[in-house]
Amino acid sequence: LAKQINGEIISADSRLVYKGFNIGTAKPDKSEQDGIPHYMIDIVEPEIDYSAGLYKKEAKEKIYEINSKGKTPIIVGGTGLYIDILLKNYDLPEISPNIELRNKLKQCESEELYQILKTKDLKASENIDKNDRKKIIRALEIIETTGCTLENSRGISEPEFDVEWIGRNYTREELYSRIDKRVDIMIEQGLLEETKYLLKKHGRIQNLVNT
Repeated sequence: LAKQINGEIISADSRLVYKGFNIGTAKPDKSEQDGIPHYMIDIVEPEIDYSAGLYKKEAKEKIYEINSKGKTPIIVGGTGLYIDILLKNYDLPEISPNIELRNKLKQCESEELYQILKTKDLKASENIDKNDRKKIIRALEIIETTGCTLENSRGISEPEFDVEWIGRNYTREELYSRIDKRVDIMIEQGLLEETKYLLKKHGRIQNLVNT
């Protein structure tokens, strides 16, 4: 598509921003990129807690950069929140990390954390995986700071870009089959070895730097 419409690609995947996670994130290699410039890939080390707000700022700069060359930006992904804040112009509350609260919440078991979120914001709990401790803690941090639910703490401004949405829908059965095959391919390509290498290089990252 990029070749047909003279386009360049901007990733909207929250994991592709990290260096080193190649197989586990199905990061497109040079042959798959096929000569088309790809942006927002391999831009920070895993120790950096790359935020959605920072993504919006930097990806928007890439959109204007591509446009200035007379080419068409193609946003590909990925992560729903990244797509929403960039293309639907969702506003996120600018809240500094509350280290004391985070450390307190980290002492809780995952199930306990999830139950706290359900009590404070049922709708948010339905959209966050119960085992995703990082997202749950960040959600509770926003709720605690703003005194609002996640939905009410976010606003939506007028979209900045004229977007043509393109996507493919699969049946649940076909989607799960594709996922199963993809995992098998990842294992064959060396996912376990990559994981061991990253653990040896970075260790288990606990306290991320908030950007």
